[in-house]
Amino acid sequence: MSEENYLKLKDKSVLISGADSGIGKAVALLFAKEGANIAIIYHSDDKDAEETKTEIENLGRKAITFSGDVNNSQFCKFSVNKIISEFGKLDILINNAGVQFPADSILDLEEENIRTTFNANIIGMILLTKQAFPYLKKGDCIINTTSATAYQGHKQLLDYSATKGAIVSFTRSLALQSKPKGIRVNAVAPGPVATPLTKETFDEEEEDPNKPPLERNATPEEVAASFLFLATEASSQITGQVLHPNGGLIVNG
Repeated sequence: MSEENYLKLKDKSVLISGADSGIGKAVALLFAKEGANIAIIYHSDDKDAEETKTEIENLGRKAITFSGDVNNSQFCKFSVNKIISEFGKLDILINNAGVQFPADSILDLEEENIRTTFNANIIGMILLTKQAFPYLKKGDCIINTTSATAYQGHKQLLDYSATKGAIVSFTRSLALQSKPKGIRVNAVAPGPVATPLTKETFDEEEEDPNKPPLERNATPEEVAASFLFLATEASSQITGQVLHPNGGLIVNG
């Protein structure tokens, strides 16, 4: 029997937001290795998106990219319609796009950054899901990226943590609504992960007093495995739940 027959996501059509780098890119490449065709939504980094697209195509899979803002409902509609046109279907939606703007005090939070964070992290997630939902069928799934900060908080990421808590609630509520359609909705809540976003917003050299028990940041590839599990039949009894690849941090929920 050929290796193709053992692929976990053979011929699946997957849409991933924020997939030009970091966790989103790792998920895209892992899913492509397992046989999926990938559509990538990214905000503005054309170079990273093109590199990711090339890597997917080098794995023998189809890849298309869309540059835009998930907070724009028309952009979300255009992207989903294009995926249906190109791939003929949509089986898996990964909501991963997000931004963060650290601030040491609530007094330092800028209104523009607060609104941008909510628009990108949770409002855009809802808008994209709304457009994709009619095309999902029994056995399909949605996976959202939340964070350990939703459970533990983060003293420098007040607004970001709030959006990640909202994602947990959105996941649980959408899972209840999706049961009649046979669609599973889950989330992944990473702890500290070494990604371009965290390197841009935090000093990687600074000693972190809140290190998880494994004493290091996860790699995006380590976190991607949780998304793969939730996308396959191995998790057929899991919906409305959150996986915690966080290095051993103790969280409730």
